[in-house]
Amino acid sequence: METPPTDRTRRELLKGMATLSVLPAVATAGQQDQTSPLIEVPNKEGKVNRTSGDLHTRDGAVLEHARNLPTDSASEVIVCGGGPAGVAAALASARQGAKTLLIEVHGCLGGVWTAGMLCNILDAGSKSGIMREIETRLEEAGNQPPTRKFTYNPEAMKRVLEEMCVEAGVRIRCQTRVVGAIRSGSTLAAILTESKAGREAWTAETFIDCTGDGDLGAHAGCAFDVGIDESCTCQPMSLMALVSGLDAEAIGPYINAGGTDAKRQLLQLLQDHGCHPSYASPSLFHIQDNLFALMANHEYGVSAFDPDAVTEATIRARKEVNRIVDTLRGVGGAWKDVALVATAEQIGIREGRRIQGRYVVTEQDLVEGKEHKDAVCKVKFPVDVHTLTNEVGKTKGYSNHDIEVKPYDIPLRALISKDVDNLLMAGRCISGDFFAHASYRVTGNAVPMGEAAGKLAADCVAKGKRAHEVVGG
Repeated sequence: METPPTDRTRRELLKGMATLSVLPAVATAGQQDQTSPLIEVPNKEGKVNRTSGDLHTRDGAVLEHARNLPTDSASEVIVCGGGPAGVAAALASARQGAKTLLIEVHGCLGGVWTAGMLCNILDAGSKSGIMREIETRLEEAGNQPPTRKFTYNPEAMKRVLEEMCVEAGVRIRCQTRVVGAIRSGSTLAAILTESKAGREAWTAETFIDCTGDGDLGAHAGCAFDVGIDESCTCQPMSLMALVSGLDAEAIGPYINAGGTDAKRQLLQLLQDHGCHPSYASPSLFHIQDNLFALMANHEYGVSAFDPDAVTEATIRARKEVNRIVDTLRGVGGAWKDVALVATAEQIGIREGRRIQGRYVVTEQDLVEGKEHKDAVCKVKFPVDVHTLTNEVGKTKGYSNHDIEVKPYDIPLRALISKDVDNLLMAGRCISGDFFAHASYRVTGNAVPMGEAAGKLAADCVAKGKRAHEVVGG
């Protein structure tokens, strides 16, 4: 019987991996010399490590030649995805002394909060820790929500999150996407990224998937679930927008301050003037002064993993947002000066992969109000399934599918991959079923999930153990 590795030998193995250049493919005769010197990237001269390959004319496929990759081994914990969960994970890890790298695909931190212009944080009211700290920092930066407590200006959010991460000593890399993972048995040895610097490899002792769509988990070979059933049908996407030129007092009945009356009135106003939005519960959120956030569209049946489909959905959604704003301007009166300030860089994606963990949060947990000894947060948000088809969506925006939710716990075990020993998850890609996900997916829960994952990752580094060994599940 093989003797399991001790904490020391496991740690030495990971450190040994960190010293090697990563070779992502198997070499064949005639391919590029794998020992050719690597160019240090990034560099100000603009030099790159070039790729070579063969075009197979029969099937049109390209075989990329094996090559050594620039490998960064300076981090103990790597967080992939700089949204609400990722920022919290990186902060918690760094504050506990772990050398922490945060990799983000956009040009700012915050994910759906900033690049997605969400402008409204749901289920944050009962949260402490980093979620409360972010709220306090926003207030200190001048963010004073007029009607809803957890609305914010996305520019203020960008500044706050960046300042917090810099203060904590988090190493930040933006404009970089995770595109691959290399495993050694059940251990994740390295991740691969693409950026203006080309392809790079990064090693660490513990990794956290905060990509939202579970990209890292999928690349690492984790089992996952998608959608409501075998059809993989997911909730629709929405493109947020900022609008100005409105007087809050004059349009008061149309501002969403909670409840559904304002949504119904805004929908009726648009329909009365010949505009029928794809989302039957359009919402205006008051951010500050004459600045508002608008959520008024649905893109149905779009896969988060199909970049062509997401591109087409974004173009359609942006066109619809412009049409809605033009319609409101045409109403005249209090709406005559409404102007579109900006649409989000990233369309809002409600659902991607749910990586299978060592515990699966289920619909039954919600109904029972299940509690756990290893709870990371208490979820109070209802089941919120945005209408899955365009036909139904013409008259109904969302539904709880008759599932009554009691406040319930998210256990730490749901944040630990069952397939990869040193991989954690936080945010909407944690382990749960479709209806549970429709409740816990909102960002007020993503932050405490990320905070818990970051603390656990740093604890794993300090103890030289794997996450399930530390948690005991």
